[in-house]
Amino acid sequence: MHDHEAIARLKQGDIAGLAPLVHQYQYQAVRAAILVVRDRAAAEDIVQSAFLRVVQRIQQFDSQRAFGPWFMKIVLNDALKDAQRRERQSSLDQSNAAGLALFEELMSNEPQPEALLEQDALRESVMQALNQLTPLQRAAIVQRYYLGMSEAEMADDAATSAGAIKQRLFGARERLRRLLAPIINESV
Repeated sequence: MHDHEAIARLKQGDIAGLAPLVHQYQYQAVRAAILVVRDRAAAEDIVQSAFLRVVQRIQQFDSQRAFGPWFMKIVLNDALKDAQRRERQSSLDQSNAAGLALFEELMSNEPQPEALLEQDALRESVMQALNQLTPLQRAAIVQRYYLGMSEAEMADDAATSAGAIKQRLFGARERLRRLLAPIINESV
């Protein structure tokens, strides 16, 4: 069943229309939320709440628009709010071993045996660097490089200018570049 058919069923009050949307978007949404909030349980809760909100607001959804970007906007906005709330509650200096393990799990691509150790070290370094970004910067990185959103789409979703998005991405990339410079220079 295609998205538009599932949405039509939901708009008619048939809750079974939600199942194909969950099947299509849940995995990607949870992964994106994990990259922002760094907590699997919180990410799963965020996505579940987003699907419930879809059911509640489906009549407001413009069927001429694509469902995926609309849904991912809900998920990322909620993940960003959660991450900012968590950041206020905890020190930036605390390490997040659980988040590191999750990121390593997310980034695994079944590498060749001889590259396992090198990739593990690289994943750990990347996760540590991502954890040092602000929630807004992490969300921008997820939207641009994980979800493949254009800067214009990101600006539209965030109700801000493309220039602000470019600046946010530039800041995030520069910070990652500085944090990962020792590793990059080591491998060259």
